[in-house]
Amino acid sequence: MDKIIQDAYNLAVSTNDIYTRFQKRWEYLLQSYLGGEDYREAAHLTKYQLETAAEYAARLRATPLDNHCRSVIAVYVSFLFREHPEREFGTLKGDPALESFLKDADYDGRSLDSFMKEVSIWSSVFGHCFMILTKPNINATTRAEELAQGVRPYLSILTPLVVTDWNWARKPNGQYVLDYIKYIEDVNGDTTVIKEWTNEYIKTSIVDTKRERMLEEYLEENQLGVVPVTVAYNHRSPVRGLGLSDITDIADHQKKIYNEYSEIEQSIRLNGHPALVKTPSVEAVGGAGAIVSMPEDLDPSLKPYLLNVSTDVGQIYSSIQNSISAIDKMANIGAVRAVESRTMSGVAMETEFQLLNAKLSEKADNLELAEEQMWKFYAQYQDMEWDGEIEYPGSFNIRDTSMEINQLKVAKDTATDPRVLELIDHELVEWLGEEPELVLTSQEYLPPEQLPAKYPFEPHFMVNPETGEKFIARTEEEHLAYAELGYVHEDE
Repeated sequence: MDKIIQDAYNLAVSTNDIYTRFQKRWEYLLQSYLGGEDYREAAHLTKYQLETAAEYAARLRATPLDNHCRSVIAVYVSFLFREHPEREFGTLKGDPALESFLKDADYDGRSLDSFMKEVSIWSSVFGHCFMILTKPNINATTRAEELAQGVRPYLSILTPLVVTDWNWARKPNGQYVLDYIKYIEDVNGDTTVIKEWTNEYIKTSIVDTKRERMLEEYLEENQLGVVPVTVAYNHRSPVRGLGLSDITDIADHQKKIYNEYSEIEQSIRLNGHPALVKTPSVEAVGGAGAIVSMPEDLDPSLKPYLLNVSTDVGQIYSSIQNSISAIDKMANIGAVRAVESRTMSGVAMETEFQLLNAKLSEKADNLELAEEQMWKFYAQYQDMEWDGEIEYPGSFNIRDTSMEINQLKVAKDTATDPRVLELIDHELVEWLGEEPELVLTSQEYLPPEQLPAKYPFEPHFMVNPETGEKFIARTEEEHLAYAELGYVHEDE
């Protein structure tokens, strides 16, 4: 019996080869994103030769982390969710549980938009994450019974670190689907709850990880008949089910900067507090005004002396700046940062904006696809068919408004043609977020495509109809002045 229990435990906690291969890397990416105590406890500082554990721990506490991983992902997410996704629910619109699901998608108070924002964050960190849609089975016979007890589908996020095993199967039509997944649902002290989903059943295993024993195991029918898990990719990789992280290379630069900050802190301490070189017989106490006691018969050549070591931290700061520039290039966010905007040319900034726009568009497409697949599972749970449509923003209007305003100002100071000035005013009003046709009420301030056609002024003769006297009107102002005096065109 003990062997059966042990075998059941081993099977429950087993992982596949891909998980084993990438687990350490995923842990590193998670630490790099979280920062703070998680990063400090991971001990990413390089240890010095002969450095004691206490000295190393003190250096870890004294070294700050400049968290570029979190900063980069925050920039991406802020652009992605600046506008809400558009959702057309089709026949699902009449589902009585729909409104509740949109307001509280995970039974934890998060709306669907907030939930998808979280999905975007974790897929950026790990390269992908999993969305599982579940619905409690209360053996209800009617939809009214489910509604009365508040039963409806709800979402959960699974990061790659908790999904320990999975399997892809190819259907006769060539489509690949998940037909098995195992994940850690909960950890409470030494007790861990592990869930396994197949098309036929759902198995729950409760294990004691300290004693390495199976505590409880039970099966229930999978009422849906499929594994309701969607993989939300950040960027797809050649390996099915794995994505490419946004911070996989940025994390290494961040670690390098972290170690260089430690070197700066140590160098400043060394410059300000030189070492005292003395023989064991000399008594010395550290601190300002300290007294050094030397034996009377001490050889003069063995007198204590201060060892001054001068280190140039400027080179370290230069190395840090180079790493930050590399991070900006990899993430395509150099033009977004205020410091960079003063050093990049207009063409370089425009190119950077285009690259960032392309990256954000791909991320939005992957989120759109993941949500579409999730809604198909939702419709199956509700005995309906998904015929709706989800649309995330496909283009992101990333502009350097300061530079554009300066360009418009220079153009307005330079322009003399009234038509050009009208167009500039039109652009300025649009930049302020107002409707030009409402603000610029004069007929001459219409949208550019509706502006009346105007032609360059051509000098011409104006004639006094009574005396026949002629004058040349060289400008529009002269033309208007002669017209007020009664002069007409020569051919009139």
